[in-house]
Amino acid sequence: MSQNHYESIVELLLPEGILEYFDITSVEHCPTNIWIFLEERNISPKECSDDQLLSKGFLPEITVQDFPVRGKEVLYFIKRRRWYNSTKQKIVTRQWDLVNEGTRMTKEFATFLKEISRYHTD
Repeated sequence: MSQNHYESIVELLLPEGILEYFDITSVEHCPTNIWIFLEERNISPKECSDDQLLSKGFLPEITVQDFPVRGKEVLYFIKRRRWYNSTKQKIVTRQWDLVNEGTRMTKEFATFLKEISRYHTD
């Protein structure tokens, strides 16, 4: 199977568009969990395209839960990048809406859980 086929399968499992800005640095799995480690690429945010940016490392890593795969809990360990904007003399980050507000779950997973809880009967 070619590399493109593997990438196509991985794109189906990960949140939409995440591989455009993140690299998978590691994957660990055991009988109950799949841990996927992601690191934001050094691609400057479009809203700062006219400014001079210098990569200044990463924000603290966050953990995000997604849909289970083959009965295993899936967790993403995400390192987001930060840049120093020397034009405006401030730290900037890319704005993301991957995580559902008030949770540590992807938006799709939180919506799914909310939807199935509507049909839960006691």
